[in-house]
Amino acid sequence: MKKRILSALLALAMVSTCLVGCGGNKSSESKSSGKVTKITIAVPDPEASYIYQAATEFADRAKKYSNNTLEFTVSGNGSLYGGDTAAGIKQLSAGSLQMLILATSVYASFDPAYNVISIPYMFDDQQQLLDYLNSDTGKDLMNKVSEKGITTVGSWTRSFRKVTNSKQPVNTPDDLKGMVLRVPNNSLYVEFFGACGAVTTPMNFSEVYNALQLNTLDGQENPVDVPYSNKFYEVQKYISATDHMADAWLVGINSNLFKSLSKEQQDAINKAGEEVQKWNVDFMEKEDEKALQTLLDNGMEYNELSAENREKFVEVSKSCYGKFKELINDDELFDKTAEFCGKSE
Repeated sequence: MKKRILSALLALAMVSTCLVGCGGNKSSESKSSGKVTKITIAVPDPEASYIYQAATEFADRAKKYSNNTLEFTVSGNGSLYGGDTAAGIKQLSAGSLQMLILATSVYASFDPAYNVISIPYMFDDQQQLLDYLNSDTGKDLMNKVSEKGITTVGSWTRSFRKVTNSKQPVNTPDDLKGMVLRVPNNSLYVEFFGACGAVTTPMNFSEVYNALQLNTLDGQENPVDVPYSNKFYEVQKYISATDHMADAWLVGINSNLFKSLSKEQQDAINKAGEEVQKWNVDFMEKEDEKALQTLLDNGMEYNELSAENREKFVEVSKSCYGKFKELINDDELFDKTAEFCGKSE
């Protein structure tokens, strides 16, 4: 009897071995030894930056949701495209870059419609900007890059911009009169700050610290993490919560690469992109508080705008709407955005 049982067990073992060896459980085998797709995400800033950390959070979530069939590497400092953002967008479009996260203001050099996000005082706060990015108008805008072979898999907000300077607190547009202010090489900034009475000086950011130190510039404007990470407290006295301009991060992946992924992998990337949008808002708020406190601890003075004074800046911006419309070159988009934000003329 024992011999019969032993023989039966041996026979069963041989059948099981044959099934596995002959591919009898292909789905299990494919999940356990399936090919891992490796993707590199290029970002413009260093490891300590907000966007590098957001990209890392995205990568971790997308890997998890894909059941580890996706593996990501984050590359900072724009090193994969030589720091030339225009070249980076072209490389992403062509497929020599796999994923790239850049500001919408950078994409405006390819499509001026993206300038609409940075219209001064168009958005009241982070929540309004977030709601806009998730609206039909915002989604249509962020997906315009599909024409260039780029698929948008995330639309994340950035901290609003603040003015720092060595002269005085900025509470009203009049406080900017005669102030020599560095601005990016973008007509929106030049038009707006010029209308406030500032002497605008477009300049490469790499030159700003020295210009502030030598007093050839009075001030500059950026999200609070920029003066923090660049130690502008050594050469600037005042930081004012003007919160004058918004911006957003466009998380792009080469469309051909995205189409080559499985449905599970595509869903994993989209899910991570959506979740990190909210994660990033909370993260920035906490980090901005730390950055501002560091500036204050190092001797800078901070002021916020009253509702009445903020409205004075809004009126200056509205006086420039005609020029802004020309720069955006899409009156329908401008009007829809202004209506959404309650800033219609």
